[in-house]
Amino acid sequence: MKKRTMLAAALLMAAKLAAAQEPKQWTLEECIDYAMANNISLQKSRLDKQSAIEDWKQAKSELFPSLNFSTTHSGGYRPWVNSGISTVANGTVSTSVNKTYYNGSYGISASWTVWNGNKNRNNARLGKLNAEQAELDSAATANSIQEQIAQLYVQVLYLAEAIDVCKQSYETSLKNEQKGKEMLALGKMSKADVAQLTAQTAQDKYTIVEAESNLANYKLQLKQLLEISGDAEFDIYRPTTTDESALSTIPSLSETYEAAMATRPEIKSGRLAIEGSGLSLSIAKAGRMPTISLNGSVGTSTTSMNDNSWGRQFKTNFDASIGATLSVPIFDNRSAKTSINKAKIQLEQSQLDLRDKQKELYSTIKGYWLDANTNQQKFVAAKASVESEQASYDLLSEQFKLGLKNIVELMTGKSNLMEAQQNMLQSKYMTILDQQMLRFYKGEPLNI
Repeated sequence: MKKRTMLAAALLMAAKLAAAQEPKQWTLEECIDYAMANNISLQKSRLDKQSAIEDWKQAKSELFPSLNFSTTHSGGYRPWVNSGISTVANGTVSTSVNKTYYNGSYGISASWTVWNGNKNRNNARLGKLNAEQAELDSAATANSIQEQIAQLYVQVLYLAEAIDVCKQSYETSLKNEQKGKEMLALGKMSKADVAQLTAQTAQDKYTIVEAESNLANYKLQLKQLLEISGDAEFDIYRPTTTDESALSTIPSLSETYEAAMATRPEIKSGRLAIEGSGLSLSIAKAGRMPTISLNGSVGTSTTSMNDNSWGRQFKTNFDASIGATLSVPIFDNRSAKTSINKAKIQLEQSQLDLRDKQKELYSTIKGYWLDANTNQQKFVAAKASVESEQASYDLLSEQFKLGLKNIVELMTGKSNLMEAQQNMLQSKYMTILDQQMLRFYKGEPLNI
C-alpha cells in the first residue's frame, strides 16, 4: 500500500512538472482582458483622455477670479549724495551720508472676467465634451483591438485544425507510398507511379511546414497585440464546440445595426463632435461682444531712504484700489468674422463626419451579416462534400489496393478530399468570426 501511495505521488508530481513546462493556453476572453490592461496603443489613448480631463479642469477654473501675490526688492548706489541723515545723541549732532539704499514693495492683486459673451462658460462646456469624446475614442480603440484579437484568434484556430488535417493527409500519403513500394516489389506497380506517390508525400510535408509557419506568424501578431514578450511561449485554447457555433442562428441585420447606433463609441463621439462644434461657434460669436472684468489690488512699499521705521512705512504706504474694465471690440481686422465662418465650416464637417461614420458602420455590419450567411451555407455544403469525398476516397483506396484503380485516380480522389476538408474548415471558422463580430457590434462580449 505504501509503495502504491509513493508511486501515485510520483506520477502526480511528474504530471504537474509536465503541465508546468507546457505553455499556457489562452482563451479569447483572457487574451482580451490582458490586452485591455497592457496594450500600448490603448494606454496611449487613456493618457489622451487624462490630458483632455486636465484641459477641462483648466477651462472650469477660468470661471473664477485669479489672485496673485508679488513682492519686489531692489538695492541702489548713489555716489554723489550731498545731504545725509542727522541724529542727536547726548547733545551732539552727528550727520551720516548713506550712499546705498534698499527698496521693497508688496502687493496682492485680483482679477475676474465677469462677462465675455459666455465665452468662458462655453469653454468649460467644450472642455467637458472633449473629455467625454476622448473617453469614447479610448473605447473605440479598445473595440478595434478586440476585433483584431478575435480575427487573429480565429485564424489561429483555423490554421491549428488545418494542420491536423494536413498531418492526416501526410500519414495517408505515407501509407500509400509504402503500399506502392510493396506493389512495386511484387511487380504490380511501376517505378513512375511510386515516384508520384513519393512526390505526393513530399508535397504534403511541404504543406504542413508552410501551414505551421503561417500559424507561428499569426501567433506572433496576437502576442504583439497582447504586449507579450517575443521569447515567451504562447498557445491558445481550442474549443471543441465550433461546429455547433458555426450552425447557430445569425443575428438580425436590423437589430444589430440599431444596437450599434445606440452603443458604439465612434457614433457617440461623432454626436459629441457636432455638439462641440456648436459650442465652438458660440465661442467664436463671443468675439463680437463686450468684455466686462473686475480688478483690485492692495499693496505697500518700504525704503531705506526714509527716516521712518519699516513697520511705520509699511502702514503709511499701504494702498488699495478696485476698478472695472469694459472692452468693446470695434475693428478687429476681421478676426471675429473669420473665427465664426470657420466654426460654421467645422460644424458642417462634424455633421458630415457623423453621416460618414453611420454609413461605414452599416457597411461593416452588412458585410459581416452577408459573409456570415454565405459562409454558413458554404459550411453546410462543405460538410456534405467532405462526407461524400471521404466515402469516395475510401472506395478508391480499396480499389487501388486491388489494382482496379490507377495512381492518378487515387491522387485525384485524395486531392479532392483535402480540398473539401480545407473548404469546410475555412467556411466554419469564417462563419464563427462573422457571427462573433455581429454580436460584438450589438454590444455583447466576444466569446468563442
